[in-house]
Amino acid sequence: MHAYRTHTCGDLRSSDAGSTVRLSGWVHRKRDHGGLLFVDLRDHYGLTQLVLHPETPGFAVVERLRAESVIRIDGAVVLREASTINANLPTGEVEIRVGSVEVLSEAAELPMPVFGDQEYPEDIRLKNRFLDLRRERLHRNIVLRSKVISSIRRRMVDQGFLEYQTPILTASSPEGARDFLVPSRLHAGKFYALPQAPQQFKQLLMVSGFDRYFQIAPCFRDEDLRADRSLEFYQLDVEMSFVTQEDVFAAIEPVMHGVFEEFADGRPVSSIAGKHTFTNDVGEQFEHTGFERLTFAQSMAWYGTDKPDTRNPIRMQVVSDHFRDGGFGLFAKILAADDKNAVWAIPAPTGGSRAFCDRMNSWAQSEGQPGLGYIFWSDDQNAWGGPIAKNLGQEPTEALMSSLGLGRGDAAFFTAGNPSAFAKFAGLARTRVGTELKLIDENQFKFCWIVDFPMFEWSEEEKKVDFSHNPFSMPQGGLEALETQDPLTIRAYQYDIVCNGYELCSGAIRNHKAEIMLKAFEIAGYDASVVEDQFGGMLNAFRYGAPPHGGLAPGIDRIVMLLAGETAIREVIAFPLNQQGEDLLMNAPTEASERQLKDVHIRTALPIKV
Repeated sequence: MHAYRTHTCGDLRSSDAGSTVRLSGWVHRKRDHGGLLFVDLRDHYGLTQLVLHPETPGFAVVERLRAESVIRIDGAVVLREASTINANLPTGEVEIRVGSVEVLSEAAELPMPVFGDQEYPEDIRLKNRFLDLRRERLHRNIVLRSKVISSIRRRMVDQGFLEYQTPILTASSPEGARDFLVPSRLHAGKFYALPQAPQQFKQLLMVSGFDRYFQIAPCFRDEDLRADRSLEFYQLDVEMSFVTQEDVFAAIEPVMHGVFEEFADGRPVSSIAGKHTFTNDVGEQFEHTGFERLTFAQSMAWYGTDKPDTRNPIRMQVVSDHFRDGGFGLFAKILAADDKNAVWAIPAPTGGSRAFCDRMNSWAQSEGQPGLGYIFWSDDQNAWGGPIAKNLGQEPTEALMSSLGLGRGDAAFFTAGNPSAFAKFAGLARTRVGTELKLIDENQFKFCWIVDFPMFEWSEEEKKVDFSHNPFSMPQGGLEALETQDPLTIRAYQYDIVCNGYELCSGAIRNHKAEIMLKAFEIAGYDASVVEDQFGGMLNAFRYGAPPHGGLAPGIDRIVMLLAGETAIREVIAFPLNQQGEDLLMNAPTEASERQLKDVHIRTALPIKV
């Protein structure tokens, strides 16, 4: 017999009744029933119920053991009585009548229990992550993560992609976040950087003649932490040669759809078979299969964000023309003050009550806004109610609400000003309305592409034009656009995949010509010498024959987070940092010793405490 087990704690079934087995695992829970001791024994695979009689050798030892002690038992498999069968357990038809017990490791008093799924402060959970990971939900999440990554790898290989590894120690690169720096011992005063993404290397692989690359790549960004962001994360890094944007979409959609369908546990996933009609920002239409597509401008105008949750059916509309000639003085004054100003409506189907409108107004004030204008259907008056309707009059109000597709029992909310200033708040209000009115079907995964991002944006902080997304993207119109267009009107071949309001990946068709790259960086304020210094390797590669290429990088952590039904990626990472960027289990970051600092030629200069 094996030293520790003949079966796992998830193996045994009614067909095993009568056999003698050996199991090893953790004491999950104990119950004393009038002299009989019942123990749920747990391992990675499941639970098995043990029964010990007072005369069982080791009974007294097990009786005093704390939960989470590790034991090995030998015993006979017996069928449970019909009234005691546990239909919720795969092993619920049997139990083990224990013949002998050996304690392999006795547990001390626990800082947090493993049995049950109670909430505990994050600092306790992360400091004792080895216990936290024994809990069913967390354990299941980490197993899911492994299976998702395995599925992704299989699907990528099946599509002809090959996995290559890129360096972890590399050069610093301005990619939108701060680098983690690693001092060099051999080169005094110089530093490596941990990669924010393998961006340059995967492009260089394409220039080197490889065709379809992927990697489950670790990335590092020294940025502020949020629930869906970590200092260290993993992404499915992808790059392809001789491709258009359509080719990239056609390659990645089956992977994303397939992975979500495989692990969605019956929840619907956006189809990639159906046809959609896409209208770009200049009114051109064409049909395509796959996920729904929205331009960046459309997404901002309809949803107030470039990460829209399209499960929410509410689509905002510009209704400025209804207020231009007076009626509601405040909005008319705002519109007259600046040509850029507008009035947006947020439809609220079924929201037609003063109580709901008052709640939304209070919420807006809690968000730092002066309030939220509204119109609602008043059953008491059998007419449209609210201050805006009172000032506009019933007939103009009817025309306004009809244009929004609203009628009896409905409401609408309004924001006014410069859309660049209020779009984010309007998007939050749309989400709030959809959530409060239960308009969102949360039991599904709904994907969309956001395309045609602006190549550049105005940085108010630096008072200059800067890259809005990825500096290595190909501008639509190429060099001619860079030389002749207002930079803020140039669109790029850049795209994101969004699912249920989360950005899952960013990507682009890359710029593969040195002269276009130099011009793009010049517009963003980078001198040619700076570009040559920081990106010389890629520029030189482009000068020796580079294929058109493109790619993207879905985030593994966010994919698993969505599939697991979590709202924080720490719940799907085995050993995460806390929101202050600390590893409470290993006590990182730590101070370096004088010897370590001397080896890498560094002296610390801590900030002066005021």
